[in-house]
Amino acid sequence: MPHFDFITTDIDRAVAALRAGGLVGLPTETVYGLAADASNDAAVDRIFSAKGRPRGHPLILHVADLDTAERCGVFSDVAHQLAARFWPGPMTLLVPRTSNVSDTVTGGRDSVGIRIPAHPVAAEVLRRHGGALAAPSANRFGEVSPTTAQHVVADLGGHLDPDLDLVLDGGPCAVGVESSIIDTTCSPVQLLRPGAVTADDLDTILASLAGPSGPSRAAGMMAAHYAPACAVHAVDHDGPLHSLVVDGVDLGAAHTRVLDLRDNHDVAARELYSHLRAADIDGIATVVILMPPATGLGAAIRDRVMKAAAGRQPPVG
Repeated sequence: MPHFDFITTDIDRAVAALRAGGLVGLPTETVYGLAADASNDAAVDRIFSAKGRPRGHPLILHVADLDTAERCGVFSDVAHQLAARFWPGPMTLLVPRTSNVSDTVTGGRDSVGIRIPAHPVAAEVLRRHGGALAAPSANRFGEVSPTTAQHVVADLGGHLDPDLDLVLDGGPCAVGVESSIIDTTCSPVQLLRPGAVTADDLDTILASLAGPSGPSRAAGMMAAHYAPACAVHAVDHDGPLHSLVVDGVDLGAAHTRVLDLRDNHDVAARELYSHLRAADIDGIATVVILMPPATGLGAAIRDRVMKAAAGRQPPVG
């Protein structure tokens, strides 16, 4: 059973756990992260064990301010412009790493992802801690990301001792999908993972912007990710719900659920992962998701849904 006494609002307790090499479920505006002191390789290694995450998959660093970020990465003029415009906020910058960042964090790569979160609880933890925290999403690798403290306990509750020390409750995440990842180490700059900082937002600063290309080098670049246990069908449908037809799916069946994400993108992003989790809890076999257009935050929603759909093969017939 989950140990809900591990959920706390005590920031001092969380900082003490991090300084002692512990793992802390950390609220951010995007999703909850599984945080460890980035300067402690043993603590960072515990992240991989707790999540079941491949050791070579790079982690994102969370920092309190630009000074700390620049101790971890080398910022070009473009990176500085993006940081000035979008930090604190749901944007991760991929920059060349400095010698202060270990191979354990980067998976041996020469670059590192860094962001300054906007969530007030995360910001205070980082300020009091004083250094960088490695913090991927606080869930089992490849599964649905957590957007509440209770989600973290539900995912990692069976691994709480010794793999997770506590979860810091900062309420539901305001954005609900992971940060945008922008690779500033290449030209033109590439948007590796869409998020709440959208391509349109980036166009106001960048002369040119490319989509992802090349090998996976940052979180969320796999084709299949964020997957619930149920099968997910992603559908583009412009008409009313009563006209919806999906080949091979009985839309009237009790084990099928239709999720319409076409209208309010902010709400859709904030609630997407909760809907997917609820489907599994309710024993739903198939979720049909009506997709938003690929504009603004809709691009991030489509990205997460398509990867969730790739994670589970729909039933035949």
